[in-house]
Amino acid sequence: MVSPPPTPQKPSLIAPFRVRGFLFQFPADLLINWGIEVEILALGWYILVETQSVLLLTLFGALRYLGTLIAPMFGMAGDKFGHRNVLCAMRAVYTSLAVVMTVLTFTDSLRPVYVMIVATLAGLVRPSDLAMRNALVAAIMPAGQLMGAMGVARTTADGARIVGPLTGAAAIAAWGLAPVYAGVTLLYAGGLFLTALGGAGLVHKRAAGVGQASFAKEVAEGLTHVWHTPSLHAGMWLAFLFNMTALPLTGALLPYTAREVFHIGQTGLGALTACFSVGGLIGSLAVSWFGQSMPAGRTMILASVIWYGLLQVFVLVPDPIFGGIMLAGCGFVQSFTMVPLAVMLLRVAGDQYRGRVMGVRMLAIYGLPMGLLASGALIEWYGYTAMASAYCIFGLAATLAIGAWWRAAIWRRDAIGNRM
Repeated sequence: MVSPPPTPQKPSLIAPFRVRGFLFQFPADLLINWGIEVEILALGWYILVETQSVLLLTLFGALRYLGTLIAPMFGMAGDKFGHRNVLCAMRAVYTSLAVVMTVLTFTDSLRPVYVMIVATLAGLVRPSDLAMRNALVAAIMPAGQLMGAMGVARTTADGARIVGPLTGAAAIAAWGLAPVYAGVTLLYAGGLFLTALGGAGLVHKRAAGVGQASFAKEVAEGLTHVWHTPSLHAGMWLAFLFNMTALPLTGALLPYTAREVFHIGQTGLGALTACFSVGGLIGSLAVSWFGQSMPAGRTMILASVIWYGLLQVFVLVPDPIFGGIMLAGCGFVQSFTMVPLAVMLLRVAGDQYRGRVMGVRMLAIYGLPMGLLASGALIEWYGYTAMASAYCIFGLAATLAIGAWWRAAIWRRDAIGNRM
């Protein structure tokens, strides 16, 4: 007997908070993201001012993503030992690193080389944080609420990108780097505490079939599963493309854009970052509200096309106010790209491969340091506008090519990537 399809639930932004685990995870992720945004802004500006080198700025941004290469191992560890347990261990690492940086700043011992070392160590762990969060949301939420919960969960990053840069830039200008870094340490510690508290009394259930082979073999099985599943394969290439060509323009390169293109300082940089995040926050809320009726595959393709178009306008305008408006639009459509992408991957992966697929998804972040390193050299040779325009044009063309090549898996209405 065929069971009837599930009754569609009315959209609600508060529905995910009725699940105990999500009730603790949301504020924990908010604190962690807030700390990350303040830290990135503070150290990025420090590197640029102390070294006067855009190449070192892009190198700093790239070092934060070294751990993408070992992200599938973190995903496998999450499947074996519990995603929340692994997430707590990871957050304990970069809380400890923040303590070290706080000591260095208060003792006036901070140097660019120390920033690079800490960025390298944190970069081995932090890239997998998002994978563990997404896998945890998929594990604790009912399947019918996954798109809505993922949209709400993404607001922690969007909200932190609004509050973090504005408060961080103002605090650095008023008090200096040392007190700000003490605040970052407290944010990380609070996020770690809430993450651990959210898992109290919960029993980890290992996914079926996990743990019956060697650790390395199970990681390899996850990679093979992604390679031979068209919708997952296409999703990984899209994620890599977005990280390589789109995210550098609205992330690590913003300090350069603010200073050299718009000719504004730290406060203006914070305002630009906040514009992007306000758009992202509104977009995430919209995805959470309307997500139940959106085909994930089609939505991410259409939104990415608009995203690249808005980015192209942003890199051509010399006015910071109009640039901020374009950034807000980019943030809005980015939510309609990245959330459906994550939901498609989680739905197709299923319980057995959830951690490993999200771990492989983190490998796509390696496109970001590649894009950053290439952009630094291209800016030196051809200028910012030429580099950024080339990224937008290539990103748009490659997105359309991926959509056409895997049309049956992610574009057709009956494709597995569009299942509700």
